[in-house]
Amino acid sequence: MRIRTENLGGATAWILHRPHPSVQGLVRQLSVIGLQVREAWPELPAEALNADFIFYDADTGHDEQFPWNAGHSAMPMIALIGSEVPGRLKWAMDMGAHAQLLKPVSDKGVYAALLVARSNFDQAKASSALIADLEHRLSARQTIVQAVMISMMKGKTEAEAYDLLRQVAMAWQVTIETAAERIVANHSPERGAQNGRRIDLA
Repeated sequence: MRIRTENLGGATAWILHRPHPSVQGLVRQLSVIGLQVREAWPELPAEALNADFIFYDADTGHDEQFPWNAGHSAMPMIALIGSEVPGRLKWAMDMGAHAQLLKPVSDKGVYAALLVARSNFDQAKASSALIADLEHRLSARQTIVQAVMISMMKGKTEAEAYDLLRQVAMAWQVTIETAAERIVANHSPERGAQNGRRIDLA
């Protein structure tokens, strides 16, 4: 795992925790590192959506405090853990913790938590993007097969059907995937009933 270690100065961190001495060390250390610190309780304001980091209380927190669904934050999340009750730890992980700090937070470990959280967040984003791309490619291939089958049902051989699909894509000046999507959509029973017309691939 590669960790980006460039200067964090100027980044914004929100701390979602009730006012308590257990987080004073965190506020102090974040300021020393150079982050702009904002505090909120009992919920994050809309402006927190632009934050670079979110620290949140794992002991008394709940889903409704966040303006996004669990596990779908737009920034690295760091859980502040005081209790190791299994249910609270599970909730903290479900919320999408990319790192954690034990309370009371001392002057040590904050910088490392920031770097680890950001690295884990970046890795999760890259994995999600890869999965989405693979799913899109798989869907596109399935659509191409469907478009080819439409031509084959009209008497074309498999080779002729693929060649016809390429010709249609060139004529429409679109990718083969886009051409296949249009062909399949225009040959679905629902679409045909609505339009009263179909694309002729004979």
